[in-house]
Amino acid sequence: MDPNSIPALEDRFGIEGEVSFAEGPNGLPVVVVSNTLAMGSLALQGAQLLSWAPHSEEEVIWLSPRARFGPGQSIRGGVPVCWPWFGPHPSEPSFPTHGFARTAPWEVIEVETLEDGSNRLGFRLLRSEAGFAEWPHSTPLEIRHTLGAALEMELRTLNQTPAPITLGEALHTYFSVSDIRQVKIEGLDGCEYLDKTDGRRRKRQSGPVTFSEETDRVYLGTAADCVIDDPGLKRRIRIEKRGSRSTVVWNPWEEKARQLGDFDENGYLRMVCVESANAEDDRVTLAPGEEHRLWVRYSVEALS
Repeated sequence: MDPNSIPALEDRFGIEGEVSFAEGPNGLPVVVVSNTLAMGSLALQGAQLLSWAPHSEEEVIWLSPRARFGPGQSIRGGVPVCWPWFGPHPSEPSFPTHGFARTAPWEVIEVETLEDGSNRLGFRLLRSEAGFAEWPHSTPLEIRHTLGAALEMELRTLNQTPAPITLGEALHTYFSVSDIRQVKIEGLDGCEYLDKTDGRRRKRQSGPVTFSEETDRVYLGTAADCVIDDPGLKRRIRIEKRGSRSTVVWNPWEEKARQLGDFDENGYLRMVCVESANAEDDRVTLAPGEEHRLWVRYSVEALS
């Protein structure tokens, strides 16, 4: 039996009534989680989280109804893993934007139930000849997702080369919101950012982030929690992080969403990306043998 087939994965890693493996859109394998605390799903391609919602809440993660599922295609929504660079490659424009990890196959390395009833799932990136051509370094990459009343993710990079390496990375999370025009993001007041809609000019945030047009910003030197304040859904999504010094905030707005082609009509109104990252000035340099961990925790609070 193929060890990466759905029956083999189910036999080795499935947990009855909690974690199962299935064929997703266009045959892409997915993992479905339904425990006593939450429901969620992940694609093995990219080890990409597709959905997560505590049982008492509406969906927290946005996935486009028009997302494309296919081998080597990026999936619009969920939590793509941007690695080992963020944005365009610094010297090779033909290389894929945001790196190759988000469209590459990953292998399952662990699935377990924790004491509180949540499930932790571990994945390891499978390297290919194409991947080594674009990133000729021995840097094993793993991610662990913990789905429960809160969602935790930890991306681990190990440098096994004899020289230092510098990388960029992000957990490119699409959050589901009621109406982006009514949403504000707290926690970035006073932070310097690069405005990618204005020629990458450096600016400084004043007050909470609000939205009335295309927004594409890399906030630099940020370590504090961010909070998405959503009065329409009467909730706040708290974003905690460690091992991240950048926060990316993105919404394409109407025209850009139409150009991208995998947003549904007015889909941009129902999402916002708040990405825990190490990008631009905050890229990570790892010494030989050094490991870096990018960790996030998302939780939902009632809006009083």
